[in-house]
Amino acid sequence: MKVFNVREYGAVCDGVADDGAAIQKAVDECYSAGGGRVLLESGEYYSHSISLKPNVELHLEKGAHLKASADIESYIRPCETINDPKTALVGNPVTGKPSFAFIYAYGAHGCAITGEGVIDGNCYAFVERKSRYYVTGNFYPRPTVIYLENSDHITVKDITVKDAPFWTLHPAGCDDVLISHIRILNPLDVANSDGIDPDHCSNVRIIGCHITCADDCICLKASKGNSEYGPCENIIINACTLTSTSAAIKIGTEGVGDFRNVLVSDCHISNSNRGISIQIRDGGNVENVSFSNIMISTRRFCPDWWGSAEPIAITAFRRDENTLCGSVKNIRFHNIICRGENGVLVHGTKDNPIKDVVFENVRVILDKTSKWDCGLYDLRPAIDYGLTDSKNSCFYLKNAENVTIEKSYAGYETVCEDYAYGLYAENVKDLSMQRFECSSAGEEYENIKII
Repeated sequence: MKVFNVREYGAVCDGVADDGAAIQKAVDECYSAGGGRVLLESGEYYSHSISLKPNVELHLEKGAHLKASADIESYIRPCETINDPKTALVGNPVTGKPSFAFIYAYGAHGCAITGEGVIDGNCYAFVERKSRYYVTGNFYPRPTVIYLENSDHITVKDITVKDAPFWTLHPAGCDDVLISHIRILNPLDVANSDGIDPDHCSNVRIIGCHITCADDCICLKASKGNSEYGPCENIIINACTLTSTSAAIKIGTEGVGDFRNVLVSDCHISNSNRGISIQIRDGGNVENVSFSNIMISTRRFCPDWWGSAEPIAITAFRRDENTLCGSVKNIRFHNIICRGENGVLVHGTKDNPIKDVVFENVRVILDKTSKWDCGLYDLRPAIDYGLTDSKNSCFYLKNAENVTIEKSYAGYETVCEDYAYGLYAENVKDLSMQRFECSSAGEEYENIKII
C-alpha cells in the first residue's frame, strides 16, 4: 500500500497552525496515484475541512489528535441552508443535508477512516450554555464531524471521535458500510450530538462500538434532505455499549423513506433517558426489526431531552398538519432485561395502530432513581401529543394490534405513587399473554388493566 505522510506535504503538527492544506494535498495525491493511505503520525493537528476521495484511507495512528477548526467559514458546505426555528417545519429539526461538515466525502467509493487516533469536533467553539443541563448553539445545524454521502464500500474503524458539535458520523445514501470498534465520546450536555446516523443507507454493519452522547447514540434515518436515495435497510447492530440523554438506539424520527430488515443484538444500554425507540412521524414505514440479548437501564434526564426513561418505546404519530404517518409492523424483542424509571411503551393511533409486536422473555423492573418526576410519557414530536400525564406501567400498550407477551415478567423494585400496573392495555386488538408473570406497584393496584 502506498503511504502519503501529511508531514511530507507541509503539516506543522503543532496543534496551532492550520494543517488542512497539507492533509488535503496528501489526500488528492493519494487519489491521483490510484489510492492508498494518508498517514497522520502521532502528534497534534489542527485543520479546516477535509474532502475524502475514492480508495483513500485516512489513517490516524495512535497518539494522533486531529482537531476541527473553530472558524465556521473554513468548513465544507454540503448544503447552503441553515435552518432557523422561525422557518423550520414544526418538530422537524433537520430538513436538508448538513450545512457544514469537517470530514466530507461524496462519491468516495472505497474510502476509509481508520487508526487508533482521535478526531476532535471542537464542540465548545460552536455552543453556548442554556441551562445547567444542556448547551446548544445560536445557529442550526452546527457542523457534522464526518459526513459521507453517496459512497459505497466504505469503512470506519478503530478511531475515537470526541466533542461533536452536532451529529458525529453521518453516512447518507451509502451501500456496504462497515463501522467497527470505534469510540464516540461526546459530552452528555451538548444537544444534537448524535453518535452514528445511517441515513437512507443499506447493508450497514455497526459492530463493537462504545458511544456516549447527548441525543441518540445510533439512529437510523431516512431524512428529507437525502430523499433521493433508497430505504434504510439490511442493518446489523451488534455488541455495542451505549449511554444517551435521548435514545440509545432509535429508528426515526426523520423518516420520509422506509426502514426494514434490522437486526440488533448483544448490546448493553446504561443510564439512558430512553433505551430502544422507534419513532415514526413522517411517511416512511418500519417493518421486520429484531432486538435480542440486550440489557437496558434507564433514568430520567431533564425534560429538554426527548424520552421519559422508557426502556422500549414504539410510537407512530403525525409530525404536524402537513404530515401523514407511516406504519410500524413486525417488531420482535427477545431476551431483553430492562430496569429503570419507566416501562415499555407501545402507542399508535386508532387509524394507524402499531401491528405485530412480540415480547418474548422480556423482563421489566421499575425502579425510581433520579430526582425528576415520573408519572408521564413522552410522545414528542407530534401534532396531537406531547408530554402526557399518566401513571407508569411496566407495559403500556395503546392503539395496537396483534401484540404477544410470552415468558416475560413485569415488576417493581420501588413503590411509587406514579407507578400503577404491571400491564395497561387500551384499544389493543388480539393481545396474547402466555406465561406472563405480572406484579403491580402495591396492593392497592391491579396487576393488569385492559380497556
